[in-house]
Amino acid sequence: MSRPEHYVGVDQDINGGMTTIGRMIRDAWVFGLIPKSETGAGWTLAEINALSGRVNDAWDRYGCLVSHLPPELAGRHRHIHAEAVRLARAAGWSGEAEVADDE
Repeated sequence: MSRPEHYVGVDQDINGGMTTIGRMIRDAWVFGLIPKSETGAGWTLAEINALSGRVNDAWDRYGCLVSHLPPELAGRHRHIHAEAVRLARAAGWSGEAEVADDE
């Protein structure tokens, strides 16, 4: 099976958007790198990689730790990711696949 040429968007992604790309897009929302209305739908791999680099740079400023974010960003992170988990669970995602290798 070949990979799609364009991303479907975080709102249409598998597992309720709980994928590497989905998390990266939500982090881009947290840092204000893209508007929350931008889902990444139709983006190419090159566009996703470019945003990923910007998101990684933003995280590097805070040691890649949520606990190091200033209060405004920490609150935005908490809100955005809690809403994503709520929507993903409503769509049937449980999170078990992400921790299956930890056992």
